[in-house]
Amino acid sequence: MKRVLLGIALAAAALLTTGCVEGENSGPAPASGEFPAELRLDYAYYNPASLVLREQQWLEQELGAKGTKVTWVLSAGSNKANESLRANAVDLGSTAGAAALLARANATPIKVVTLYSQPEWAAIVVGKTSTITSVAQLKGRKVAATKGTDPYFFLLQSLKEVGLTSKDVEVVNLQHADGKAALERGDVDAWAGLDPIMAQTQVDSGSKLIYRNKAFNSYGTLNAREDFLAKYPAVAQLVVNAYEKAKAWIAANPDQAVELLARESKVSPAVARLVLTERTTLDLDPVPGDAQRAVLQTILPVLVADGNIKSAQDGQAALDSLFEPRFAQARTKP
Repeated sequence: MKRVLLGIALAAAALLTTGCVEGENSGPAPASGEFPAELRLDYAYYNPASLVLREQQWLEQELGAKGTKVTWVLSAGSNKANESLRANAVDLGSTAGAAALLARANATPIKVVTLYSQPEWAAIVVGKTSTITSVAQLKGRKVAATKGTDPYFFLLQSLKEVGLTSKDVEVVNLQHADGKAALERGDVDAWAGLDPIMAQTQVDSGSKLIYRNKAFNSYGTLNAREDFLAKYPAVAQLVVNAYEKAKAWIAANPDQAVELLARESKVSPAVARLVLTERTTLDLDPVPGDAQRAVLQTILPVLVADGNIKSAQDGQAALDSLFEPRFAQARTKP
């Protein structure tokens, strides 16, 4: 079976090298029979498929015979995944789409190779006893958020919708778990939250989601360094294929997936079930394209206005070159 799966992956890579698979920004991938000594991937609690891959060790089984060691690095947020990609500490990292755009616009050489989810993982959260009921009421208040991540971009879009900007609130830049803790202690008035810990404070502590908007969430994207794609296209294809297998496993084993997410992220099964069944769509076309472009095109001016991206021209150039769809197009289906 290992040889069959590897043969499929190599055949898919051969299609890439001959240019038989066409897509946005696609071109012939360099032929490479090489396998790296080490494949470095991130895993994240906001990316359930990554938890399955790490647990099941399918890639270790596939690549072990080729002498490739698989190393997993925890990403506490999209900003940390981008830091790892920028520092060449991982070959592929999982972020929100907006974070991938931000990274490429700021000279991190990455491409989106597949989509791992369409989540509703961000919202504006207040404490159990808070009297705040709308985004407009955040003016002049302290709001915790992790800059460089989808919850922060969600906050910017939410403020813009009511005629405010980040300058109208006091943004307290904390990593996601620290933002949750600050909210529960009452150190901040609101938090731009991220699942699964957002669901945790909602279920366990009675925190309230005062504003939700799925359209402001910018998909879950798996991003690869360009130098890795150029040198090891067959390995990149194996990873994309494995992600499809992981998503299919979650669909076929929902109770086990809930247990895994709960155990890894240290939340209750009730919280994990809420995240997986109500706020995470895994059954989506994994090929990055028009739908994701439309979301990012809407977010782009907000990122420029907030100073996250230097200019609209830089942002547009990054968006126009962000997607590398041919690996997802050539995926093997479970």
